[in-house]
Amino acid sequence: MTTRVIIVDDQAMVRAGFAALLAAQSDIDVVGEAPDGAQGVELSRRTRPDVVLMDVRMPEMDGLEAARRLLSPPPGVAHRPRVLMLTTFDIDDYVYEALRAGASGFLLKDAPPADLIAAVRVVASGDALLAPSVTRRLIADFARQRPAAPGRPALRLKALTERETEVLTLVARGQSNAEIAETLVVAEQTVKTHVSRVLTKLDLRDRAQAVVFAYESGLVTAGE
Repeated sequence: MTTRVIIVDDQAMVRAGFAALLAAQSDIDVVGEAPDGAQGVELSRRTRPDVVLMDVRMPEMDGLEAARRLLSPPPGVAHRPRVLMLTTFDIDDYVYEALRAGASGFLLKDAPPADLIAAVRVVASGDALLAPSVTRRLIADFARQRPAAPGRPALRLKALTERETEVLTLVARGQSNAEIAETLVVAEQTVKTHVSRVLTKLDLRDRAQAVVFAYESGLVTAGE
């Protein structure tokens, strides 16, 4: 199955480079490019891609607002692509807000070509792209500036079993499924099942939103 991708970035050379790299893959089809968020939203609605590579900072409409519009479409618009944010810095307030809005992760613009290709495939498969080494810094840094939201998020945690709560905590601390399996001394497939149940019970789209939820509910606090 071919993954349809569009690239939204205000730098023409970045768009061209990414497009050439991805188009060379037999399982990826680049169906369009746009120079700003507003045109990116319009292009996405027209071409209905599986994945949108979205630059964070652009003129006219930035990537955050564009991601919000794609991930929370107006009535009558059913298409919701996976959005992978592109950023120059791994710690960026825009990135945190994009994850909150439902983006499936982020990728540094200077990442190796193989990482870009792998990222598109990971996001297209329905998983989130949050490097464990960056998760703690990214989320904790901004969660520190935002106290846990009172009430509703914490109440939603009560729907989880004790083991599911453990798994969510470890996800928020940046552990991969394999690392969680080792920590809890269970099979990796068991961890995948727990993660899936956590997402379903909390009505979260993917692992990225689960990390944000864990901090905003107060389950995990910055500095832990």
